[in-house]
Amino acid sequence: MESAGGSGPTGALASKNEKEELKSRSRRRWRKAKAKASRLMHTMDLRTMTQSLVTLAEDNMAFFSSQGPGETARRLTSVFAGVREQALGLEPALVRLLGVAHLFDLDPETPANGYRSLVHTARCCLAHLLHKSRYVASNRRSIFFRASHNLAELEAYLAAITQLRALAYYAQHLLATNRPGVLFFEGDEGLTAEFLSEYVTLHKGCFYGRCLGFQFTPAIRPFLQTISIGLVSFGEHYKRNETGLGVTASSLFTSGRFAIDPELRGAEFERVIQNLDVHFWKAFWNITEIEVLSSLANMASATVKVSRLLSLPPEAFEMPLTSDPRLTVTISPPLAHTGPGPVLIRLISYELREGQDSEALSSLVKSEGPWNLDLRPWPQHAPRSRSLVVHFHGGGFVAQTSKSHEPYLKGWAQELGVPIISIDYSLAPEAPFPRALEECFYAYCWAVKNCALLGSTGEQICLAGDSAGGNLCFTVSLRAAAYGVRVPDGIMAAYPATMLQTAASPSRLLSLMDPLLPLSVLSKCVTAYAGAETEDYSSSDQKALGMMGIMRRDTSLLLRDLRVGASSWLNSFLELSGHKSQKKPVPVTDPDPPTESIRRSVSEAALAQLDSPVGTDSLKGCSESSDVAKMPEVSQSLETLGPSQASDVNFFLLPEDALEEAEAKEGVSTRDTGPSNRAAFPEGFQPRRSSQGPTHMPLYSAPIVKNPFMSPLLAPDHMLKTLPPVHIVACALDPMLDDSVMFARRLRALGQPVTLRVVEDLPHGFLSLASLCRETRQAAQLCVERIRLVLTPPAAPQP
Repeated sequence: MESAGGSGPTGALASKNEKEELKSRSRRRWRKAKAKASRLMHTMDLRTMTQSLVTLAEDNMAFFSSQGPGETARRLTSVFAGVREQALGLEPALVRLLGVAHLFDLDPETPANGYRSLVHTARCCLAHLLHKSRYVASNRRSIFFRASHNLAELEAYLAAITQLRALAYYAQHLLATNRPGVLFFEGDEGLTAEFLSEYVTLHKGCFYGRCLGFQFTPAIRPFLQTISIGLVSFGEHYKRNETGLGVTASSLFTSGRFAIDPELRGAEFERVIQNLDVHFWKAFWNITEIEVLSSLANMASATVKVSRLLSLPPEAFEMPLTSDPRLTVTISPPLAHTGPGPVLIRLISYELREGQDSEALSSLVKSEGPWNLDLRPWPQHAPRSRSLVVHFHGGGFVAQTSKSHEPYLKGWAQELGVPIISIDYSLAPEAPFPRALEECFYAYCWAVKNCALLGSTGEQICLAGDSAGGNLCFTVSLRAAAYGVRVPDGIMAAYPATMLQTAASPSRLLSLMDPLLPLSVLSKCVTAYAGAETEDYSSSDQKALGMMGIMRRDTSLLLRDLRVGASSWLNSFLELSGHKSQKKPVPVTDPDPPTESIRRSVSEAALAQLDSPVGTDSLKGCSESSDVAKMPEVSQSLETLGPSQASDVNFFLLPEDALEEAEAKEGVSTRDTGPSNRAAFPEGFQPRRSSQGPTHMPLYSAPIVKNPFMSPLLAPDHMLKTLPPVHIVACALDPMLDDSVMFARRLRALGQPVTLRVVEDLPHGFLSLASLCRETRQAAQLCVERIRLVLTPPAAPQP
């Protein structure tokens, strides 16, 4: 007999409630499963986890092999056989990496480096497979067992563990090749290109489908899924020559077929990251600046009384030298590539402070469109703050502005109670290096000189930045020391990029699976910043030419950059070609000079030859004969500031005998020349290869990336000794982790004050996700605490 509630409004409502209840139960089961997998990973040691997984795989193999000739049963048997094989092959490699990982830590209190991160990621994958294998073993006889669903998930994680095994072998190759304590690959450029050409052929789609973000905290994964759907949808629009301005938010994140088909989404994600150029990434990353999305973000952020965009006119001004305030040096406006132009900065202050509504500052305000409201006079002014924060935003040097980072900067202004200025520097590829550095240095000097207008007395100044902005924090400080002007009181750099060479390291191997920072995307950003965005170094004709192809590439770079006066690049080219660098600059005549003479940029002034008169004419207050000798090193020869020689950059952070003793204790010989890349894998194992064709990624670095003002990790010791106290906040699962670890190790070896805090289970760029979950809020708060350490130094002890 049919129930009366089976039809009509009441029956429909009951049916709807039942569906909602089923969905709710499914979500609770999913959360419990993820939490259980996480507990497994943290409570079981590697050997026990592997043995448990192998036992379960064998048990499941035996069961499904006895279920008859069905296709699903056959595939389940095959997948568990593969899980068993990969787990047994992966464990010895991970054990070896764990045995030496501590040799690469900053100190015992900071156990973090790329080797540890790679092992942790592999453990996460093993924990997921262990949990899924247990679930299958417990439910395989149930009539509710979804064989196809579980098969698809197991196949995805089998592909992931196979690729992680390949990464473990690559890490062993790095371990056998590099010097003790060094995380970056130190082979010659040809060997590096061979290594990368092999690495970029690996299959990546498995990490962007069902396994997306498995290594991160569970609260991040729904966000990553939304971003991945938006990315592949945006990629489709981009293929049709649609710009980001013509794409609505709803069209980006509601593409149904990518949402319901993880395998399709993973394959398309891999195609996008391998084949689309830097202009695509610039457009995609700037989506957050669409008016609707930026308004929503600001609604969720702190409310501040001052948020004004200022335009600094390109006018030279004088700055006193720290060694002798009676002398000054001229700070010229940015000139590189595009000539003089204004520099945009955003002033953010939780309270209206003295000077912030002055006529002098109001004359610099730049309108941000019809929705911009002018600051109204307030009846009371807070006094000027003792401190000032100068912020440089991230975005891979190619995307975003201060507006993208405004939500968390407003929170900083509220918590710290100090004014913050964020610099809107020009972006590559339209404005490559050194334009961004010049603009950031110019804005920093202007802020130091005019801090009263910004609501600060300037007693304590902290530089803060994330990712590319962290790089600019270091290089601006190095430039300030080179010019002899005031150096900031401290630096807070979140997940900074300190090595812009295309060099492999254990943490950069993680870029194979990182959805926010894939290696090909990172390489495209660096190439654009280096000014070689249109070059294709991996083309077949250059491969055939060998060294001639390299020379052809460097010659094109040389001729282009000489036209803007960067004569120091000549020595880089000659050095790469095997010639001896010349002591004096080579005069070059521009056949079509844009002005009466080749314009000299601020960066060129800092890189000029010692016998150049640049910088001496701007000294005021003393005679030339007595003051030039006292002048701090405003300019250095390229032999000290250009591509660093092995003797200039000392990566040996322990005495030689201590390193040899550590090697003997661990049974590791890092002095041996590692096996060739083709022999990196043991017999019988081959990783999965990409089906998307060759990755469009330059395999050779432009010589300029060795410049210490671009890669501060390569700066000689005497330059790094000029840095103020440095506080680095890094991510354990970030492909840029080794940049932070090696930079902190170099500073520690030089006796420089440095701290390194590494947050777990979060991706690169967590500051922009600060409001997403508890973990990102805690990590963002850690950055605030590091800034507070700079702004409130410990009081002097009482006598």
